[in-house]
This record gives sequence, structure tokens and C-alpha cells, in this order.
Amino acid sequence: MLSAGIPRDPLQAVNGPAGPAPVRRAASIRRTSTLDGTWPDGWGTPMRIEGRARDAVTHSPVDPPIVLGSARTLVGIGEARTIIDIATEPDTDGVQFLVGCRGGGYLRAALAEFVPDELERGTPLYLLLDDLSGVSLVAGVAWTAWPDRMPAAAPRAPRPDMEGVCIGFAPGSAAIIEVQQTSPMRRSQVVGPLVHPDDPHGWHTLADLPPLSFRRARRIEVWRDPVDGTIMIDAAFQDTTGHPEHGRVAIHEYLLHATADPDTHIVTSVEADPRVLPFVSCPNAVDTARRVVGTPLAELRTTVLERLARTDGCTHLNDALRALAEVPVLLDQLDGEIAGAS
Repeated sequence: MLSAGIPRDPLQAVNGPAGPAPVRRAASIRRTSTLDGTWPDGWGTPMRIEGRARDAVTHSPVDPPIVLGSARTLVGIGEARTIIDIATEPDTDGVQFLVGCRGGGYLRAALAEFVPDELERGTPLYLLLDDLSGVSLVAGVAWTAWPDRMPAAAPRAPRPDMEGVCIGFAPGSAAIIEVQQTSPMRRSQVVGPLVHPDDPHGWHTLADLPPLSFRRARRIEVWRDPVDGTIMIDAAFQDTTGHPEHGRVAIHEYLLHATADPDTHIVTSVEADPRVLPFVSCPNAVDTARRVVGTPLAELRTTVLERLARTDGCTHLNDALRALAEVPVLLDQLDGEIAGAS
């Protein structure tokens, strides 16, 4: 069981929870999303995932933002991470063909086949659907903090061989031993609300979660440098679960700070800030983010998978980077809204 206060491991190079989102910037656009996993019928039953996302432009941070787009998903996940039912708002042609698909790389291929328009347009709905792969893989860790909610005779699946799946589990890394001997919650950190107390409109409406639950939350904020027009990007990625003693705790958290050329949209800088990660070797991935410098933003969903695969990257950092592919979409919305208001 975690100790009171969950002290950070001094051997791990992380900076601790970042706290709430910053107050919105003037002349900026912010995409926020959450995918909430719960098990209404208890252990061994399908997981329900509710997703919500919003694109909103801020003219002045003292005023509510202008909402330009939103989406919602309701998804049932059964055995082997298989989609057993799905509903979306807006309703989208082809989405029902995702029933029967499994979370993982194959799901991304299915999204390209069945909802290509959402992918092409970089919509909030596409982000929610793409994130089903990661959430269906990670969310089950929520149960490790609640052994009393599991039947005494519940089978304990053997932990998979993780060697080589990412840079944290590179051959010879300490994580290979840790994953077999310790709880994945060991380096979790207590986190507070996502919403800044001085900016109640900074997020879409967040659902109330039961104690035993999982949440993946994202924030991508985009604006132009007022001097030279450089595209500025501030992004956050966080996975949390409920904990019986500590409320909500983060198991993964990254911040990203990036810039891109205002004309070509080519990435000119990326800095990854590791905040909460489960194994000592996980922060080894931080410098890999810079390998996408020189890539057009719109190509990040594929470039990240090509350049940062397996031991060349971190699954969660890769997910945070891939979502920046929609920055040009957000930028077009921001420019259009500001032009229309002037």
C-alpha cells in the first residue's frame, strides 16, 4: 500500500504533478478531452468509457471562450479490449463498423477505413476514438488500488513480458524487474482538479467519477507569437485513477512545449516535461521527443510511430506527441475566429 503523501522516488527524474491547467491565454484556442473508464457491474464485466472533447477559442481570459466544436463518445469494452457497443455525438457514418474491433494498432487502421472524414478533418471526435487504444490498454490498472472490490478467488493474470515494448523496458532496464516485483501504482502521485480556480471555463464539462475509475485527460493550447507569428503549443497529458486513501492519483503525466514555423507548420522545437511516470527508467524517453523536429505538424500521427517505435520511444509520450497532428486544424479555427471578430 502506498504511504501517506506518496513521496516521489528520489532516483526517478520526474518533476511531480503540474497542477491545474493554466489560465487561458488571450487569442488562443484550447482543445480539451477526457476519456473516463468505469466498471458499473464490477470486476470481470465490460468497461464503460465516456469520452468528451471541446475546441474553444479565447478572445479574453476574463470571458467564457467561444466553443467551435465538441464531441462525445459512449463505448463498451469487453474481453481482449474489444469494442462491444459504441455511440457518438455527433453521429458519424461508419462508426458502428468499429464494433468488434480491438484496441491497439489495428483499431487505428479501422478508424482510417471506417471514419476517414474524422481523421482527415482532425476533429475532437477523432481524438476520442483514437484514444480508445491507449485507454483500453491502461485503464485496468485502476483495480490494483482496490483489491477488496475483487473476488477473493479472482484469477490473477500473469504479467506479460514487457521487455522491448518501449524505452522504459529496454533490455537490461530496471523496469523489467520492477514490473514483476512491485505495484504499477508505486510511483503514483496525488493530483488535484484539472480546472484552475481562476478559470472555471478552461475545460469542457467534466463528469463526476466514482472512486474506482480511470481518466485520461488532454489539453492542447495553441496561439501565435505576437511578434513573429511562430506557432506556440502547450500541451498536457495525464492518466489518473481513483485511490481509496488518496483520492485521485496520476500514473502518467507529461507536459509538452513546442513551436512550429508559421508558414510551413514544420516543428522547430519540442521539450517534454515528465511529471509522473511508473518506473525509474521511464524518463529516459524525454529526449526522444526532439526527434520529431523538422516534421510537418500534420504528419505527426505517422512520423511518431515510425521514429519512436518500441525502445525508441515511450507509449504515453508518443500518444501526447501524436495528438499534435491536429494543431493546424486548431490554428485554422483560431485564425478564422479572430478574423471574424475583427
